[in-house]
Amino acid sequence: MSNDQNPVAATTRATLNDVAHAAGVDVSTASRVLRGVQNQRVAEETRQRILDAAKALDYRPNFTARSLRAAKTFTLGIAVPQLDNPVFSQMIIGAERGARERGYSLLIAHIGEGSSDEDAYERLATANRVDGLLITTLDDNSVVLRAARKARVPVVLLNRTVDGIENSVYFESARAARMAMEHLIGLGHTRIAHLSGQLNPSTGVGRFAGYRDALELAGIAFDPSLVEVSGYTIKGGADAMRAVLQRAKEPPTAVFPITLTAAAGAVMAIQQYGLRIPEDLSVITVHDGALAEAMYPPLTTVRMPIDRMGYDGAIGLIDIIEGRRDGVSEALQPLDLVVRGTTAAPRPASRKAS
Repeated sequence: MSNDQNPVAATTRATLNDVAHAAGVDVSTASRVLRGVQNQRVAEETRQRILDAAKALDYRPNFTARSLRAAKTFTLGIAVPQLDNPVFSQMIIGAERGARERGYSLLIAHIGEGSSDEDAYERLATANRVDGLLITTLDDNSVVLRAARKARVPVVLLNRTVDGIENSVYFESARAARMAMEHLIGLGHTRIAHLSGQLNPSTGVGRFAGYRDALELAGIAFDPSLVEVSGYTIKGGADAMRAVLQRAKEPPTAVFPITLTAAAGAVMAIQQYGLRIPEDLSVITVHDGALAEAMYPPLTTVRMPIDRMGYDGAIGLIDIIEGRRDGVSEALQPLDLVVRGTTAAPRPASRKAS
């Protein structure tokens, strides 16, 4: 349709009334469809006609007027502890997609785990006037969580469960760890190190539990000298890997770091020791992404639905804000095992760490 044929497009920005008129429905029906309201009785053909009309007219909601009418900002806040961690980057992408689909924007804040700012989330919820908060953190004792428990807006926790915060979308971390361990054990490994997170957050507890469970099911004795806390950074993974290699009387033939960034550090330390991957030491971790493919050798991983976590968290939070549900509690299962070049059967006599 040309601008001559479409006077709305030629003169001014299309309104909700224009969309409703073009689709042959009343304004309230068009509004509900375009806002993604789920508990509505609208035929699929009518819904599609409204969406097509909005697209043809290049309709863009007037968020300022909408906010004034509803006394809301139509903005969600999300805070992450690391901006350089690809796991959190993928969560943000998923959350932004979910917010955008429902007509909300997403405000991103970086609040580091070592922050002493007790008012961090209070400021996010008040000064920026967000309607709800998505929270992800690496530590159950962080100031972020303490502030979130006092937040005056709905909160959904991502990537873990914590006492005092009811709404969460989290991974089945124990199941993911068992998948990783079963792959290594199936290859014949019995000396398997684990670079863990802090063992108080649910993610660290879950993956450590999966590691222990897999050893027990296979009849392999647990060796505490093969476990070292790495946290979730490249440096932490490298330091923990060095600690295991230095103290182990019998070196491991495989290692399971808790996450992708820790695995990158472990690979660096292994290579600094002159050990070969996977000939001397196999490596597997939880979470996949471009970093895993870019490493040499490419990293074997258990792939998790990270972007879905962000998406489902945002959708669930908006449903709470708009009164469509009372709470969110969702456990996401691992997707699949991605076998690449860092895992292989152990050699009869592995090289010793020097």
